[in-house]
Amino acid sequence: MSNGKIQFAEQDGIFVLKFVGEVRLTLCSALDATIEKIFASANFTSIVIDLIETRSIDSTTLGLLAKLSILSRQKVGLLPTLVTDQPDITRLLHSMGFDQVFNIVDQPSVTPENLTDLPSQDVSEPEVKARVLEAHRILMGLNESNREAFHDLVLALERS
Repeated sequence: MSNGKIQFAEQDGIFVLKFVGEVRLTLCSALDATIEKIFASANFTSIVIDLIETRSIDSTTLGLLAKLSILSRQKVGLLPTLVTDQPDITRLLHSMGFDQVFNIVDQPSVTPENLTDLPSQDVSEPEVKARVLEAHRILMGLNESNREAFHDLVLALERS
């Protein structure tokens, strides 16, 4: 499964993002726009990110998920829920410190039927760079291990 996609639905104030396949930087513009849309919604109550069908996920996407958690805590005071039954994905989430900023469960509580694919977005190289930089700075703020892992990348991005 080389291509990935992100699907989205809203049901009674519960927002659901479903990641399918290999979720990478190319989907991050659409994800970031959707995060902004979620938190602009007047009826936002909670968010669930379904990673059951995710095969891989890159660090930029993980940084945007961390951003989503921070905004959720600020807006409604709740941790979002990540759903995964994939041992590799679960191990990655724990290694990044996501167990501190998400509720991680192995079965979805909500599975809306009206999921739609997020549309692809054309983004300039400077916008992509800014998004990658923001995502990795957020990851660095989660724990010391992440700070060490992404320090050189962030420095390189800041210099270029």
